[in-house]
Amino acid sequence: MKMFKKILIAFCILVNSHGFSQDFHLSIYDGAPLYLNPALTGVVEGSWRIHTHYRTQWKAVNFKPYVTGLVSFDMPYKKWGFGGQIVNYRAGIGNYNALQGLVSAAYTVSLDRSQYHNISFGIQAGVTQKSVVHQLHTFDNQYTTNSGGIFDNTLPNGENFNGQSFVIPELNFGAMYYFSKQQSKLNPFIGASVFNLIQPQESFFGASNDLPLRLYVHSGVRVNITETFYVIPKVLFMQQKKFSELTFAGDVGFYLKAPEVFLLGGIVYRNKDAAVISIGARKINYIVKFAYDINLSTLSSASTGRGGFEVSFTYMHQKANPQNVKICPRL
Repeated sequence: MKMFKKILIAFCILVNSHGFSQDFHLSIYDGAPLYLNPALTGVVEGSWRIHTHYRTQWKAVNFKPYVTGLVSFDMPYKKWGFGGQIVNYRAGIGNYNALQGLVSAAYTVSLDRSQYHNISFGIQAGVTQKSVVHQLHTFDNQYTTNSGGIFDNTLPNGENFNGQSFVIPELNFGAMYYFSKQQSKLNPFIGASVFNLIQPQESFFGASNDLPLRLYVHSGVRVNITETFYVIPKVLFMQQKKFSELTFAGDVGFYLKAPEVFLLGGIVYRNKDAAVISIGARKINYIVKFAYDINLSTLSSASTGRGGFEVSFTYMHQKANPQNVKICPRL
């Protein structure tokens, strides 16, 4: 197999795993609930919610950096939640692109009469299209000594691609426990989600290559220090085959009475990879957050610590009687 094939296959495996490398993932991971766990579908303080997310990373070391865009919509209906999500990833000179569309549904069960202890189960299904423009790449046998030595894309590359794009099915499942009593001092939550349940075949060369399962486990507790100040320590663990990632984070929120706004902030440490600083605000139905990754991996000497920029925006349309809404304390 030619060197380019090895590089491209390694890259395709990388973008589908959450390892210590900084591939396609989100630092404000719980800002995009349907991306984190299908069980969070419809678990919202309102009659419906729309969320948008944008992330760019590795601009310091890559001519065409990794770019992630996401938009989602979900709403509760009695004990059910329904929603959908579109995600697009792009990276590299060859315009590697993954476009994913998912629909999701969740069902919430209360464990006590007061309906404060809740478990939600969710499922997602859809498709992902992956593509690459291999004509934009250069190969070893396209190198010529003309003009002092250059790569000439018009020369035959000798590669045998099975195609430039393919579509694979997606099926994901998640479960989530949360304590929703807002007057409580502590509001714990814990969830788990499994992605790629079908484990479809994916390859640009027609090779046998199963997309492995990807596991998320996330947990934390909202600690209401006062009526206007809270902190949320939380942990996220991700694993896909031999690749794993452990994230420790802490969010804070402080309510300012004058403009009637919550000031939001947070610090994230991604083990052996990056430190993330986030700031934001919540005003009634609107939540906006900004984050920046400081690279701490072995690539930091080349990136000089520059990682990625991320912005998250959420709008929640309030219900007429929000006192009866179950609220997951992650926000």
